[in-house]
Amino acid sequence: MTAVRVLVGTKKGAFILTSDAARKKWTISPPLFAGWEIYHLKGSRVDPNRLYASQSSGWFGQIIQRSDDGGKTWTIPGGEKLPSPTDPPGGQSNKFVYDTSPQTGKPLTTHMWYDGTQHPWEFKRVWHIEPSLTDPNLVYAGVEDAAIFRSTDGAKTWHELPGLRGHPSGKTWSPGAGGLGLHTILLDPTNPKRIYIAISAAGAFRTDDGGNTWQPINRGLKSQYIPDPDAETGHCIHNMALHPSRPDTLFMQKHWDVCRSDDAGDHWREVSGNLPTDFGFPIGVHAHEPETIYVVPIKSDSEHFPPDGKLRVYRSRTGGNEWEALTSGLPQKDCYVNVLRDAMSTDTLNPCGIYFGTTGGQVYASADGGDTWTAIARDLPAVLSVEAQVIT
Repeated sequence: MTAVRVLVGTKKGAFILTSDAARKKWTISPPLFAGWEIYHLKGSRVDPNRLYASQSSGWFGQIIQRSDDGGKTWTIPGGEKLPSPTDPPGGQSNKFVYDTSPQTGKPLTTHMWYDGTQHPWEFKRVWHIEPSLTDPNLVYAGVEDAAIFRSTDGAKTWHELPGLRGHPSGKTWSPGAGGLGLHTILLDPTNPKRIYIAISAAGAFRTDDGGNTWQPINRGLKSQYIPDPDAETGHCIHNMALHPSRPDTLFMQKHWDVCRSDDAGDHWREVSGNLPTDFGFPIGVHAHEPETIYVVPIKSDSEHFPPDGKLRVYRSRTGGNEWEALTSGLPQKDCYVNVLRDAMSTDTLNPCGIYFGTTGGQVYASADGGDTWTAIARDLPAVLSVEAQVIT
């Protein structure tokens, strides 16, 4: 029997929403890791019951938890098994090992701070978890400050891919308003050595050799608030997406502008078209239509809520430029929520399901590609991430 599982990370715990293939009635789990920030919760595409959770706290720091039974029980890999999902963890044994620069062999110690002074690299939190497309024990993590880590043992131990921070531009990177976070990791399904990442506010990068070396892929991006609008790095990218059938075509929601590239990021062009505003955070691609993309515009970089208080998802069936507002089932007055960068996802059923969560604690779902929407959860803590899985 086919089922759908929606993994929701929030400011105060995680929730798992489940339904059958009709996606009409949903069950909401009790909170997992109650009281903890769950920046990201994601499952393996190889084994959907293998879930990873990025769990952080100002008191206890950062750990990764893993479930091998679809979220029923959780462990800290290499540490103690938790008696229940709501108990605080004991024995934080996930080990994140920063490596040295491949160019100099010395530790990478500084990057640029807001005022242009040097600032030491820190390990603050894991923003994004990306399981391998072929191996449930291989998983990547994007962290703040901007680094990418890889685990080959199911999140017991982590080692940095140091070529990224070792890039010559690294010392010039500066944080966006939310920090210097590596928030997007895209794996090319046709080339296991190709990975795309995005950092706020350094820009997008690509590796073609499995993470040993990286190159900036920001040509064509325009950013108002850096001295050189065509700079190699310094662009504040909010999110990127690709369709597995066309992994050389990338879509981007930038601080301002919606953009696309058809050559693996070597060149970008703006496709904001007739959007009411081109500021936003998430961007998604339809599971079966590689030219159908979704964004959620918000008013501006200082006013993080929908224009006119109307929550609208915008869909383009032409890969950008021509956009239509999707409003059926969404609040069209007095709505002042935000939708964060990892808070949109799609399932692989037909018709394709689209899901997004808000800072007001709602999770909306569409079982018809965005034509109509239903709130499948309300009154949750502020939603940080949404990931959909199809279980067969």
